[in-house]
Amino acid sequence: MKESSVPPSLDRTDIRILRLLQADGRMGNAEIAKRVNTSAATCHRRLQALFADGVVRAVRALIDPARVGRGTLVMVGVVLDRSTPESFSAFEAAVRAIPTVLDCHLVAGDFDYFLKIRVSDMADFNALHSVTLLGLPGVRQLRTFFVMKEVIDNAPLQL
Repeated sequence: MKESSVPPSLDRTDIRILRLLQADGRMGNAEIAKRVNTSAATCHRRLQALFADGVVRAVRALIDPARVGRGTLVMVGVVLDRSTPESFSAFEAAVRAIPTVLDCHLVAGDFDYFLKIRVSDMADFNALHSVTLLGLPGVRQLRTFFVMKEVIDNAPLQL
């Protein structure tokens, strides 16, 4: 994405601040200010505005899944038995309660949803699948894809 396609409310300094935060969310205000060539006070105001406007939703640590016992990544395609607002709403509410589901996306095409799930191993997923996923409201079909290699994961947005 070119800077010209960025909303006009974000200027070059904002874009530079966002890039720095994506690269290192622990970077302090003084260091960011130095790197974008503004005062610490100006940088702080800009950061506060980026948070207040919802441009920056959160700053989080990136944890190595394998080191915390969640080294198996599984993608699951979900087909619901009905395509109604009520069935979508019931499914979405239920899936939000599953802590191993990292992402849930409503999609167009052969599936209604794609889930990104992290588990410890195939046996862990099998238990989740048979006990929890098959019992989600409105589920007609699940298609499971075990990820063999993560080529790109959580890449920063290109600004």
